[in-house]
Formats: sequence, structure tokens, C-alpha cells
Amino acid sequence: MKTLQLKVNDKVYDKVLALLGKFNKDEIEIISTNENFIATKKNLQNELSEIEQGKASFVSEEELKCRLDKIV
Repeated sequence: MKTLQLKVNDKVYDKVLALLGKFNKDEIEIISTNENFIATKKNLQNELSEIEQGKASFVSEEELKCRLDKIV
């Protein structure tokens, strides 16, 4: 499946969505992108890269709870 990014004028946005809505989910999936999504995706990709390279540090569930208790 390929990804296509469109910039659509507000005047025709509803019409474009209606047209795309005629396809089933196996044919077309509408993916909402915004700046927050793009920033989050980039951050997660960086974290995954650190894990794959063995640079990430992990904590136990108990240690996480202790850290959160100190913050709250």
C-alpha cells in the first residue's frame, strides 16, 4: 500500500472525504497528520533507534512507581 499526502481546500474538504469514504478500509485508510503527530512519530523513531542500538536504559515497574511517587 502506498501513502499519499494531500493538501485540500476547506471548500472541497467534505467532498473529498465523502469520495474517499466510498472505498472500504482495505482499499483506502485515512491517516490524519498534524504537526503534533509528526513530532511524536519522530520522537518514537528516535527512541526505537536507541533501543535497537543498545543505548536505551530501562527501569523496573517498581522503580517507575517510586519515581512517579516522587514527582506527584
